[in-house]
Amino acid sequence: MSLSAMRKETAFFSSSAPAVRLVEVGPEHDGQRIDNFLVRLCKGVPKSHIYKAIRGGEVRVNKGRIQADYRVAAGDVVRVPPLRLPAPGESRPVPGAEFPVVYEDEALLVVDKPAGVAVHGGSGVSFGVIEQLRAARPQARFLELAHRLDRETSGLLMIAKKRSALLALHAMLREGRGDKHYLALVEGDWVNDRQHIRLALTKWTTQSGERRVRPDPDGQAAHTIVTLKQRLGGYSLVDAELRTGRTHQIRVHLAASGFPIVGDDKYGTDETRARFARLGFNRMFLHAHQLTLPHPLTQEPLRLTAELPAACRKLLQQLESL
Repeated sequence: MSLSAMRKETAFFSSSAPAVRLVEVGPEHDGQRIDNFLVRLCKGVPKSHIYKAIRGGEVRVNKGRIQADYRVAAGDVVRVPPLRLPAPGESRPVPGAEFPVVYEDEALLVVDKPAGVAVHGGSGVSFGVIEQLRAARPQARFLELAHRLDRETSGLLMIAKKRSALLALHAMLREGRGDKHYLALVEGDWVNDRQHIRLALTKWTTQSGERRVRPDPDGQAAHTIVTLKQRLGGYSLVDAELRTGRTHQIRVHLAASGFPIVGDDKYGTDETRARFARLGFNRMFLHAHQLTLPHPLTQEPLRLTAELPAACRKLLQQLESL
């Protein structure tokens, strides 16, 4: 059998005839980590099985052992061992799903992510947006997250459809090019029409293992620009512009300033969550509203918008009526 005949990227596991396969890396995967390459290739197989195969030397590249952070190159030949499908009780293959498309071309996909949906699997979540998109688009040879959104944050999420686009987007985000605006409803009357928050942040872990972020003079520099949009009787709708992209940045900056986001289960208050739950609002009011950036390949200016979800609009109307 020719090598090209063995390159078809599909689920290749069979309880009756498992077999080793040799897969040649195409140019669209040049530079991708081997673990991510295998997750993409081995649809339905738990990540733990893939990492075990790498650690045990069952996965080889050009006949040599590699680590999970090895980056494959076009033309590499990857030895993929027989990998079993999940047993009963283990995670099952990801159900495919599409999400509202805000923009799409051959290099870039931007979707409007709902609140409550993780962007990727891990930390107790079997799968997220990226895994569901891959399952729904088996013909897509490359789909990778360009950035992250918290699970309870809704709005604009960028997915690269080419590695060149992914690298360009990462460079733009590192260099602070483009604008990312979020809408948030916070407790209290926001004082200034426009305010710069510059509080360095550091990550820490609670005793229960939960990831948190806090202000720390020795942490990573973080900069958010907050603009008042509307006062709503003890609450304020604000626009938060990210000038850096730290984990939980907007949530921590607003909470540390004395204006926690309504519905935030990490940095907000239980009383506020309970009050808004009685109004039928059971999420965090943080929405990735607008992206302005050059197209990663053509440099054409892009201005993308995702309107507030219906639940958020309804809540604002309720507060206005009160």
